[in-house]
Amino acid sequence: MEGLAFFGAAFGAGLAVIGAGLGIGKIFASAAEATARQPEAANEIRSTVNLPLFLLEGVTIIALVVCILAVVL
Repeated sequence: MEGLAFFGAAFGAGLAVIGAGLGIGKIFASAAEATARQPEAANEIRSTVNLPLFLLEGVTIIALVVCILAVVL
C-alpha cells in the first residue's frame, strides 16, 4: 500500500507542476500579445499580470506540499 501512496504523490505533484506551467505560459503569452497590441499600456499590463501569477505559484506550492505530506504522514 505504501508504493501506491508514492505513486499517487508523484502523479499529483506532476499534474500540479504541469498545470502551473501551462497556466503561467498562457498568462505570459496573453500579456506579450496585449503588450504588442498596446505598447503604451505595457506597465499596466505588467502589473495586472503579477497578481494571478503569484496566486498560481502559491496554489502550486500548496499542492506540492500536500503531495509531500501524503507520503510522509
